[in-house]
Amino acid sequence: MVTKFWKKKEIAVPPYDPLINEPLVEFEIPQNYTEIERYWVDEPYIFISIIENQKRQYYHIVEPSLTEFGKEILERVYEDLQDILTLEETISEFDRGEILKEKAMFLLDRYHVSLDVADIHKILYYLRRNFIGYGKIDPLIRDPHIEDISCDGINIPVFLYHVKYRNIKTNISFKETELNSFVIILCQRSGKHISIGEPMMDATMPDGSRLQATLGKEVTTRGSSFTIRKFSGDPITPIDLINFNTCSTEMLAYFWLSIENGKSILYAGGTASGKTSMLNAASLFIPHLAKVISIEDTRELTLHHDNWIAGLTRESFTIGGTGDISMYDLLRSALRQRPEYILVGEVRGEEALTLFQAMSTGHTTYSTMHAGDVQTVVNRLENEPINVPHVMMQSIDILCIQMQTYVGDKRVRRNKTVVEVTGLDPKSQNIRINELYSWDPITDSFKRSGDSYVINKIMQARGWDKNKVADELNKRQMILEYMLKNNMRDYVNVSLVVQAYATNPNMVLDAIENETLHEIISQNI
Repeated sequence: MVTKFWKKKEIAVPPYDPLINEPLVEFEIPQNYTEIERYWVDEPYIFISIIENQKRQYYHIVEPSLTEFGKEILERVYEDLQDILTLEETISEFDRGEILKEKAMFLLDRYHVSLDVADIHKILYYLRRNFIGYGKIDPLIRDPHIEDISCDGINIPVFLYHVKYRNIKTNISFKETELNSFVIILCQRSGKHISIGEPMMDATMPDGSRLQATLGKEVTTRGSSFTIRKFSGDPITPIDLINFNTCSTEMLAYFWLSIENGKSILYAGGTASGKTSMLNAASLFIPHLAKVISIEDTRELTLHHDNWIAGLTRESFTIGGTGDISMYDLLRSALRQRPEYILVGEVRGEEALTLFQAMSTGHTTYSTMHAGDVQTVVNRLENEPINVPHVMMQSIDILCIQMQTYVGDKRVRRNKTVVEVTGLDPKSQNIRINELYSWDPITDSFKRSGDSYVINKIMQARGWDKNKVADELNKRQMILEYMLKNNMRDYVNVSLVVQAYATNPNMVLDAIENETLHEIISQNI
């Protein structure tokens, strides 16, 4: 009956005009605090105020404020909507936001209450936030400046890692029952189940963010907790790496030519040093028709390739471990699918040995691992639990060490060093390496030392001379500089340029000379 009545009568949402209607959000800076910055994350509903007191900064979320009467109406609409959404079929030509808005307006009309335009929009905002968004933390999910969200327990302020203000405290906290329910809902929306029997959970949220959660006080004594490492819907590309000065154009031209010619690379570094971002950016240089298989425990890689199989691990549905699919299982299966390029999110255990066996048999592979320098990479690979035989270490062509450091007061990510593995020393049996690029912290620039062993191998395999190799590297460097100059930084643009150069290099070079490449590519998107 409710469905029929609602379909007959559709009530339009009165338009909100900030020049006529009262503001939806108001904020008075607390006494003894100074506001450093203010910016919108969902205008006109949410803005962020960065305030400071005694050199300590705070992240203050400002949302619409409701009167007591408005709160009562919101609670009643919220309860009644749950019944309507349960009873009704939600399939419609409208998106979920439109369905929610129309049903909420239907209920407000049935209540015969007098609400002004601002109150209606405030109520609709909270309904959207709680039904479709992520409740209290929805503003944090919307804020593009946040990398990590961390709730450490009951009645403890949520902390963030902000790209500008780094670790900063918010004005959000959770009570015990509220936090337990929220953690359960987060896991359910990520397709996982968490309980007192299994109080720890790793999951991927619907937007691609990584979630690690605990429930209750079984394993975290301060109560339930969650950490969200936000996923960027606009992945980092080689042009971004140049902009950030993570790499130089010369280094990326070197990676481009090496990847195009099937050289295997391992990206290593500490936590949050940019390993996966580097892998994701460099993967855009893979030839667009090549068969690519990626293997991850949390989906982070984004490739603009049609011939790409994206593999994800799966935890067991039972306590006994039945149905568990590990990275080792996926990698072993991938080798039967005749891949040309294999990308592994991060190697930690037995899958690393299989990865090196794949390298030894001619497969081009790319992966990441936690290690701060070359010697640590070797030690981790050769010892428990990975145990890669020493002789297999020479299967790696290039080892790239990433780091997170400071330039002045600014925290940055830099490509610390790029080394090439040239084989084993016949006498000592130690791995021989050639350090090609290194970062100079004094000048914040990259220096090259000596000739490239990898480029020489490519030169021999392709039958090129030194002039041809130098010409190819210069052309790629020129293309990267052109894209940087014209802000062609998104991964679709970069992929299309790489594909176009592989198919018709003269066309790309002519377009650069005529300053028309960005126009040609934009027409093909």
